[in-house]
Amino acid sequence: QVQLVESGGGLVQPGGSLRLSCAASGSDISIYAMGWYRQGPGKQRELVARISSGRYTNYADSVKGRFTISRDNARRTVDLHMNSLKPEDTAVYYCNANLEPTSFGFWGQGTQVTVSS
Repeated sequence: QVQLVESGGGLVQPGGSLRLSCAASGSDISIYAMGWYRQGPGKQRELVARISSGRYTNYADSVKGRFTISRDNARRTVDLHMNSLKPEDTAVYYCNANLEPTSFGFWGQGTQVTVSS
């Protein structure tokens, strides 16, 4: 069992930056692929960024070059650094732990990111 708690969301102006953090407890996260997903108003949840247990990363095309995902297994944290934020990045951002190669995993409760002037 893994419990995930996201933090760092908030209101930011277009072009600004935020760092989201996901704190895990209950289990060693080193065996999990960790990801950030988001769900905007009226939209389906989508993958934003993912980092495998072997630290391979992949990103949604819409955030490549602007967002960076990182993990610290010793501290049990996963961060998402978001730069050059756009209004279309507005969404609830969720942390996910996935036990590769299965679909089994855990979700956090989400943190709101609003990009607006």
